[in-house]
Amino acid sequence: MADMGLFRDAVLAWAAGGAGDPARELAARLSVRAAVLLEGPSDAAAVGALAAGRGRDLAAEGVCVLPMGGAMSVGRFALLLGPAGLGLRLTGLCDEAERPYYSRALERADAAQQEFFVCAADLEDELIRALGVARVEELIRAEGDLRALQTFLRQPAQRGRTTQQQLRRFLGTKKGRKIHYGRVLTEALDPDRVPCPLDALLASL
Repeated sequence: MADMGLFRDAVLAWAAGGAGDPARELAARLSVRAAVLLEGPSDAAAVGALAAGRGRDLAAEGVCVLPMGGAMSVGRFALLLGPAGLGLRLTGLCDEAERPYYSRALERADAAQQEFFVCAADLEDELIRALGVARVEELIRAEGDLRALQTFLRQPAQRGRTTQQQLRRFLGTKKGRKIHYGRVLTEALDPDRVPCPLDALLASL
């Protein structure tokens, strides 16, 4: 739904210091009921791929999937969209290391009761563990990135890291790669192998 993209853009402009009226008007017109707060676009790509694979159109259901541009922005977005702002239900993903920060930010926004789902390191790590190293390497080969991976693995900084850690690092080495593989890895998951945080997030919506 293109209009949900307009709402997302309006919220981002509001969070950057712009006026809130466009977001309020669009929220009412589109009957937006929930916002999924995510750190970045790769997480949004994974959520969108899983929803599509299960035959769901989150925008049509009044759910806005919103990459915040960094975990440290959660407090600002919670204030604008939660109980003190638009009154939307808030949910999303966060990394284990950031859980205390999210808890404090949501408490300050009177949104402490909102449920966020926790990834051990990050969502890419969850996806790699769910698929297994061999399957991720197969997907990287199928996407035409095997040579880039081999070059990356020869770097001295990668010595001593596990293969899983190396793959996770590789996904973030080129602009747009994490977004691309957020979708590719999610689409490759067997239905019973979806990482718990991602599965629980979609089931909660």
